[in-house]
Parts: sequence; structure tokens; C-alpha cells
Amino acid sequence: MAHQLAKIKHVVQLMLENRSFDQMLGFLYEKSGNKSPLGHKFAGLTGDESNPDGTGRTIPVFKITDAADHPYLMPGADPGEGFYNTNLQLFGTQHPAAGSKPNNKGFVTNFKTAILADRAKHYSDTLPTTQANEIMGMYAPEALPVMSALARGYAVCDCWFASVPTQTIPNRAFAAAATSQGHLDNHVKLFTCPSIFGRLNDKKLDWGIYGFNRAPLTRMDFPDTIHADPSHFGHFSDFKKRAEAGTLPAYSFLEPSFGASGNSQHPNYNVALGEQLLYDLYCVLRTSPAWAETLLIISYDEHGGNYDHIAPPQNATPPDDTVGEFDNFDFKRFGVRVPALLISPLIEAGTVFHPDHGTVDHTSVLKTLELRFDLPPLTKRDAAAPDLGDVLTLAKARTDDVLAGVLVPQSEQKHPNPSVPSELEKVHAMKVASLPLPDEHGHFKHQPPELLTSGALHDYVEGRTAAWNEHLRRHQ
Repeated sequence: MAHQLAKIKHVVQLMLENRSFDQMLGFLYEKSGNKSPLGHKFAGLTGDESNPDGTGRTIPVFKITDAADHPYLMPGADPGEGFYNTNLQLFGTQHPAAGSKPNNKGFVTNFKTAILADRAKHYSDTLPTTQANEIMGMYAPEALPVMSALARGYAVCDCWFASVPTQTIPNRAFAAAATSQGHLDNHVKLFTCPSIFGRLNDKKLDWGIYGFNRAPLTRMDFPDTIHADPSHFGHFSDFKKRAEAGTLPAYSFLEPSFGASGNSQHPNYNVALGEQLLYDLYCVLRTSPAWAETLLIISYDEHGGNYDHIAPPQNATPPDDTVGEFDNFDFKRFGVRVPALLISPLIEAGTVFHPDHGTVDHTSVLKTLELRFDLPPLTKRDAAAPDLGDVLTLAKARTDDVLAGVLVPQSEQKHPNPSVPSELEKVHAMKVASLPLPDEHGHFKHQPPELLTSGALHDYVEGRTAAWNEHLRRHQ
């Protein structure tokens, strides 16, 4: 077992939404020549990186500071997502030939297309002044004081890639089950494979999945979570109570609020609200009686179309023999690099984490849990993944507070359509609509009501989830 992993009794993971590593952390150590105080090399930005805009101009990266017009709503539109948009961003074509090498030169031109497509919609989410060059805006560390302080105060992983080069749901499936069963977009009602939560159940180990302010979406993804005891699920407030009592489960998976007025940091939602979530989560854990035995992992499911200068590796281990639903994808390419922080009092400040072998992706969390709690792998992907245990190098837990004196940024700017349901909210409603719940007449056919606002969708998800919980209690 690697270093001090045996001392960890509680692994907590918060997975945020749709940001690239460069956009959130690329300038973290730029002023020190991309080296941490420990002398660790950091694969960050120099400021010389750029992308062509399709008109012969070259657009350089630039720092987003709080002096920008809308700093916490950058970029001002939702970039292109999904398998084909990611191919365009990395290769310049939707269908790269076998063996093609990505050059990461298609981000500006693809973002230009995304802006035009969004402005053609009835409900445009794009801010009026948005230009395609905004995709090259990368946050200055001072604009993200909470994330930057945590990254410098504990460990930043600068080589964590999304598990698959596409959008949210397939990557979240890899994070829980080490496979997306061939799916490459968000239109998946149910995965049929086992998840890490079922593996923990088999060992009689406790676990929890927590939505921020509504029932968690992840619960609806796998048979071993849909039918699990309702005590495994809750809101952030429930997680907070367990942390304060020192009774956290072996593994806690946290979701942000996925709506346009929420704290997921999905473009172009308010990034400052995500900073507040990081602050609150860290403070809850650091003051918990279980802090000395806790590893907190902050990750993002995918890059969401945002620029990163590192080409994703093409040596991923396919999870199984399933062929992808688009272009016969073989699952040998990782997705774009995403932000990742590793936080524990057993981690030395200024650490930049690189494993000795392999590529870190979402399944590295699964591998870490499997090593720590003696669980069998779920697929070939997590079996081959490097674990995160080597980051825990301190025999004695630290007692300092790296956020002492750090002020959470505030932003009064709002998304253009804060009440319109987001795509993930719609996915959540679709999933709870498919729950096998009988109505008062014993019929299982269910047609959800028209859900035009985020608030209406919230009420529907909470109500139907509560009915499902009651159904399970009556039949268990």
C-alpha cells in the first residue's frame, strides 16, 4: 500500500462541471517558472500558447482577472461539447483518421460555431458581448483565490484527463463504474453495469451520494444505486451533519447544483459560486473530527469545450470489448485534461502530483478506493489505472488552515436565463420519470409534466424521488 493511504478512512470527492485544467489552474505557478515551492515541475501555461481563429489571426491565451467585464461568467457562452466537438477542438475535424495526432488548435473556431448556434436558439444563453477569443481566457490565480490556495496548500494534479473525449454523463459513468458501456453522449437512461457503490456494499462498507440541494443525479445511473437503501443519499446539508459528527462513510460522492443559477461552474454559470462551494466544503471537513483520516478530491467531469494546451494521451486501456456508438470509437483516447486537487493533512504543501506510471483519469479514484478497501476492479480501465496513494507522504497530520484570511470572490452578475432548466437538470428529470413506480391505480406508465423552469423541475425530481424512497421502504 502506497505511503499513508492506510491511514485514510474517508474519501470525499466533489465533481464539478465542464472546465479545462488550463482555464482554472494553468497560471497557478507561472510567476515561479512553472515550478512549485517544492521544486516540482508544473505543466502550466507560459502565456505563449495560442489558437488560430480561422481568419489568419492567432489568438493568444490571456488572464481573466476581476477587472474583466464579466469575469465569473467566462467564457460568455457555452462552448461546444460532446464527441464530435471535442474532435474538432483537438484534431480540426469531426472524424480524425486512425493514428492522427491532436494539436489542440481548433478551440477558437469551434467556439465561434457554438456562439452562432446558441444565438440562433429561442433562449440564447450567450452574453451579448461574447467573442470567440474568450475561449482563450484562463483564470489568473488571484481571480480564484480559494481554488488557488487549496492547490498551493496541498496538491494539484496536472496530469488528470477526462476518461473519454466527450461530455458529462459518459465521464461520470467512468467515475463511478470505469465504463460508459459504449455511450458517448448524455442521452443514457440507465447503465446496466455494477458501480463502485455496489462494490462497497458487497464489503459492507458505508457510502453516500449527495446532491447539493436536491436528490443526487448519480443515484439514477446504476441498478446498485437505484435500488440501494435511501439512507445512502441526501443533500449537502446531510453530508455536513455527518462530517461535523465525524461519521462520514468510507466514500462520499458530492454533486454541485446543476442549474444555471447553481454552483457547478459549468460555462457560463457563476464561477464565484463554485469558489464558495469549495470554501464551504473545505471548512466543513477541516473542522471535522475525522479530518486527519480524510482525503478530499476536487475534480471536473470533462473540459466542456474549454482550451487546454496539452494533447490528451492515446494509450488508454479500453474498459471492455464494447465499441463506441460514434465512429466505432475504441476508448483508447483519453479526454481533455481537467482540473484536479488532492487535499488532506497528510499531503505536503506545494505538491504537484504525478504518478510513477500510467495516466490519471477518473478511474484513478476507483483504483485508490479498491486498494484502500480491498475491492475488486470494475473493468480493465480501473485495473490499469494508477492510484493516488503516493500523494499522501506525511506521517503526521498537518493542523494549519490554508484558507485562513482567504476571501471568497463575489459576483452579482447572473446567467441570461437562470430559470431555464439546464441540460443535466433535464437528464435528471428523464431518469426519475423512468423509475418503476406504480401510480394510485397500480399502473407503471408515467408521463412527466411539462417542466419549463428549473424550480418546477426541482419540485418534480424531489417529489418523485421521495415517492421512490417510500416505495423502497415498503418493499424491502
